[in-house]
Amino acid sequence: MLQWSTLDWWPPVGWWPHPARDLLAGGTGCTASATFVLPPRAESIHSARSFAIGTLTGWDLADLADNMELVVSELATNALRHGMELGAPRRREVIRLSLVRRGSLVTCALTDPGSAEPVMRDPSPFEAGGLGLHIVESLSVRWGWCPLTPQGKAVWAVLSASLSAS
Repeated sequence: MLQWSTLDWWPPVGWWPHPARDLLAGGTGCTASATFVLPPRAESIHSARSFAIGTLTGWDLADLADNMELVVSELATNALRHGMELGAPRRREVIRLSLVRRGSLVTCALTDPGSAEPVMRDPSPFEAGGLGLHIVESLSVRWGWCPLTPQGKAVWAVLSASLSAS
């Protein structure tokens, strides 16, 4: 398996998450990708949602917009909260949001410089957060993450236009 760096352009040409390659069986139809660089600021979450909705609209997949908006919001929030090294000198730390289309499937991938594995938690009923990855799991066909070298990770979720239309 090829290794990609946090400093490489993301996604590499032809990228699709390995654990979701079986979803591509039987041809992929139209392929396209779009990437947006997010500065490490809270306002970036709104920008990420707007970018995702605009991209899906341009691809004539607006029926995915509501679910993608939630997935992007949760993954971008996690990247900001858990993927950035707060207080560390700013090297080239950014978060990248990439949307990769293969037919009716769209993968949303966010890369960040953090190395901690995303963990699905079971928060207490009185906790204000902690359900983000549960939301991602419920709206996606599949989700996961992969490490980047020398540091960082990509957290991704595959959404299907054919599932959101039903």
